[in-house]
Amino acid sequence: MPTTVTVEPRRAGDPEPDLLGITLAHRAMLADLTRLTDLAVAVRDRDVICTPGRARAISRYVEMLCDSIHHHHSTEDSVLWPVIQASVGNHLDLSELTDDHAALDPRLDQLRARAAAFRLSMGDRRVAGLMAIELAELSTLLTDHINDEEMEVFPLISEHVSVADWTAVEAAARDGARMSFDGPRSLAVMTDDERTELAQHASLGLRILLAVLGVRHRRLERAVFGR
Repeated sequence: MPTTVTVEPRRAGDPEPDLLGITLAHRAMLADLTRLTDLAVAVRDRDVICTPGRARAISRYVEMLCDSIHHHHSTEDSVLWPVIQASVGNHLDLSELTDDHAALDPRLDQLRARAAAFRLSMGDRRVAGLMAIELAELSTLLTDHINDEEMEVFPLISEHVSVADWTAVEAAARDGARMSFDGPRSLAVMTDDERTELAQHASLGLRILLAVLGVRHRRLERAVFGR
């Protein structure tokens, strides 16, 4: 169950929290699941020749994605839900979303195991076929969950959660995350307008850091997706 926390509920006229970060995290998860599914299908159908090195890279990417998804919803359970609950009131019931998270965990574990098997088999197309099925199933479940979350929870955050409390939630989300993986993926799913906004408000240090992380991540993406 969510823990009790002390918050400063948003007052009328206060600025709303900026939900771009969590929105980008959701977009990046779903985008990666889609393109990894397509890649696994291509390996299965021999449209892509998978060398042992590429099999290792694909396996590692899948494992990091599973870790990222788990970290995201664990932070929601332990940090975000309690903040929303305290800001809105005890009558709010978020147990259905928490149950969704619990149902996702075994699928993430199964997908990690499949990725490891794919690596050990050096890219066997039959293992790729099973991985494609599991990636597609996870994508469907996560799409439904994210749609529910954004329709039900985002309005509550905008109306009731203060900017200060939201800033604390985002700091908790960054704590324990793999920013070298999550940062470039979020940048990749930004719209042009969102990139312009980031460029106008991000510090020089942050822009340099994101550029360095982006170069490293593009090397990983080339190893996995071939482009």
